[in-house]
Amino acid sequence: MEVLHSIWQFIQNQILGMKWLNEVIGIGLSNLGIDTTSRWGGSIQFFVYDVIKIMVLLGVLIFIISYIQSYFPPERTKRILGRFHGIGANCIAALLGTVTPFCSCSSIPLFIGFTSAGLPLGVTFSFLISSPMVDLGSLVLLMSIFGWKVAVIYVVLGLVIAVIGGTMIEKLHLENEVEEFIRKGKNVDIPQDKLTITDRLQYAWEQVVSTAKKVAPYVLVGVGIGAFIHNWIPEEFIVKVLGTGNPLGVVIATVAGVPMYADIFGTIPIAEALLAKGAQLGVVLSFMMGVTTLSLPSMIMLRKAVKPKLLGIFVTVCTIGIILVGYFFNAIQYIII
Repeated sequence: MEVLHSIWQFIQNQILGMKWLNEVIGIGLSNLGIDTTSRWGGSIQFFVYDVIKIMVLLGVLIFIISYIQSYFPPERTKRILGRFHGIGANCIAALLGTVTPFCSCSSIPLFIGFTSAGLPLGVTFSFLISSPMVDLGSLVLLMSIFGWKVAVIYVVLGLVIAVIGGTMIEKLHLENEVEEFIRKGKNVDIPQDKLTITDRLQYAWEQVVSTAKKVAPYVLVGVGIGAFIHNWIPEEFIVKVLGTGNPLGVVIATVAGVPMYADIFGTIPIAEALLAKGAQLGVVLSFMMGVTTLSLPSMIMLRKAVKPKLLGIFVTVCTIGIILVGYFFNAIQYIII
């Protein structure tokens, strides 16, 4: 058992976490005359290390996920989802969201396509909630920073929010709250050409390049903010606002994430820095969920597809779910870390 634990620690720290890379960067900066123990030097080391680590892991994950996705084009996915009914369909839609490496804004066109195809509204909302909140990429990156227990529980609870949220929306019978041009839209089922292995590899590589271009600005901004928090904001301030002394820390973090726009890859460095400074685990994870699921730009886009009542219910359901998840993690933080 001890051997298995040691092997997993090596995988988490040296393969997923790339701690060796941090040491190499530290040595390189020191050879350039930069003091990595100073605020500026520490910020540079944090920035370079996290950017390289996230982009490398992201590239590998997107390549693997995209290769798998090449077997499930949109029309085929719609047909698969159409075979399930009730809460089972919500579960399948939520799981589908975990293998789509999209931010909230990128998920909305697929949501519109699924809704136009006649899939139940609750099913499409389960996908819409799950897709930006949890995916295989976030699972691996969370494991590299917070450990496998936190990562798995985060993904499971994200799926629970997606399934419950979609089911509640389905039970409220809000189909008329979807804009008419979507409800009356028609999708043409275009036959998919059979792809060769070379075609699929080419598709996966194109997805890596495309996703990297979209994600890179948010990763740079997120890592920059994380480096600033990690080396410049006093620990006492973080603990006071987001630590155990403030019972409203989860609510503050959830609301603070709404005006921002980033995917989960851009928020993880911020969460990492906040946790290192003494913020509660539930607080930083609620912040991540708030940014990825309820960002203002994505809500503006979603408003073009649904009416205010449905949009308000969607935001309310997600907000309550995120806050509950945050307090749950706060309660178990010292058990799982």
